[in-house]
Amino acid sequence: MSKTSVLESEVLVLGAGVAGLSAALAMGGRQVTLLSKTAFGKGGSTPLAQGGIAAAVGADDTPSLHAADTIHAAAGLAVSEVVEVLTSEGPEQIQRLLELGTLFDRSADGELSLGREAAHSRRRILHAHGDATGAELVRVLSLATAHAPNVHIVDHCFAYDLLLDDGGICGVVATLSNGEVVQFLAPAVVIATGGVGQIFARTTNSLEATADGLAMAARAGARLADVEFVQFHPTALHRNRNPMPLLTEALRGEGAVLLNERAERFMVAEHPDAELAPRDVVARAIWRQQSAGARVVLDASRQVGERFPQRFPTVWSICQDAGLDPRREGIPVSPAAHYHMGGIDVDLQGRSSLTGLWACGEVAATGVHGANRLASNSLLEGLVFGARVGRDLESSTLRRARVTGMPSRACQRCSHEAGQTREALRELMWSSVGLLRHERGMENALMVLERMADQVSERDGELLNMILVSRLITEAALARRESRGGHYREDYPSSAEHGARHIFVAVA
Repeated sequence: MSKTSVLESEVLVLGAGVAGLSAALAMGGRQVTLLSKTAFGKGGSTPLAQGGIAAAVGADDTPSLHAADTIHAAAGLAVSEVVEVLTSEGPEQIQRLLELGTLFDRSADGELSLGREAAHSRRRILHAHGDATGAELVRVLSLATAHAPNVHIVDHCFAYDLLLDDGGICGVVATLSNGEVVQFLAPAVVIATGGVGQIFARTTNSLEATADGLAMAARAGARLADVEFVQFHPTALHRNRNPMPLLTEALRGEGAVLLNERAERFMVAEHPDAELAPRDVVARAIWRQQSAGARVVLDASRQVGERFPQRFPTVWSICQDAGLDPRREGIPVSPAAHYHMGGIDVDLQGRSSLTGLWACGEVAATGVHGANRLASNSLLEGLVFGARVGRDLESSTLRRARVTGMPSRACQRCSHEAGQTREALRELMWSSVGLLRHERGMENALMVLERMADQVSERDGELLNMILVSRLITEAALARRESRGGHYREDYPSSAEHGARHIFVAVA
């Protein structure tokens, strides 16, 4: 191995999405190094987020109403104290974004334009540029971070192992785009690396969402929680693409309906809220139609019609690229892995079970989403809890980091040789640990995952991360012998009375 460089800072932030950027910006008094897996401001799931941000900023809304909707959607597993923090601090985070220059959509009279999405009792969804909310947030937060004198940005950097000393976490080891291996030392590490979507064959998540942060934390011995709960978005564009383009929840909020090939609006018989039912209900209903051989489309030709290019410019562009005209025809849809409710178990300040390790955003398990995330709470979570992590680190006394050893392997993202194994893994997880799960399929998946792990080179760090997290999700899904929220078992289709509990995982 070539000589390893060493770079030191007070705080290390892994991830440049909404959570990582919010954390970095809240630490004006700390020397921060921020690592991005791709070009800064370009990668990750935040730029792909269309739907918007939920916050109680309307005249007819309150944080307590927002909290009630969040808890209702969470299938009995939301932690009420955490939900209260999310919903009560949400409006001030929206105000902070406005002060930074975020261009939220407004009505003709200049008021913030608020939409409604599934399982929300009020119109409380803020959008930017119609359906490009995530991209607008990344623009504003990246610009502010790039101008912050205390933040050093390193992009195209693949972090693959946490470094430990006698007192806890003291940094990470990473590979730069030129192949150089670097030890980034810091007494405080914030993991904000996003989700796990790429372990499934169908996903709306970016190519970078390979569960790296979760795998790093697990190998280091951090406690994980709720990892069996994966949310499948009901409406991704049904095309052979990775990632599959998302068709925002706001379309159904505007009245779009789901139709099968017989032009039947099948959701009316599935749930009182029809297309605005919780995501897990809608996703499984679509899946059942498709499993029976039916083609499903999302039809907004009457509800949106000629307004499509202006109201939903991102969806309009997606459809145009696919040769579709949503003004006059339905859009073919499929469920796709979209969000991971589980992750690194953290408290209200984002502190994990390991000294020196914080986490925020999708990679963290705060308990706010329970078994099923309420639509448009994800960007809000990144803002609120990213800022809380930053404030906690700003006021904390940091110990001195002392690395005691260097991992022997030097990892890359994904070699050409690993490509076939990666795709086999994704198909395995989609078919066996996807929307519908069964003991037989999951036990078979564990055997296949074990063989895969034995065959993969230790240099293929990204694929090893995917295999490890796939195994942890499968094991937790096997342990939860009931159906709840995003976790549905064909062999245990009902929720159990004793099931409203969290399953914690730690790798020995």
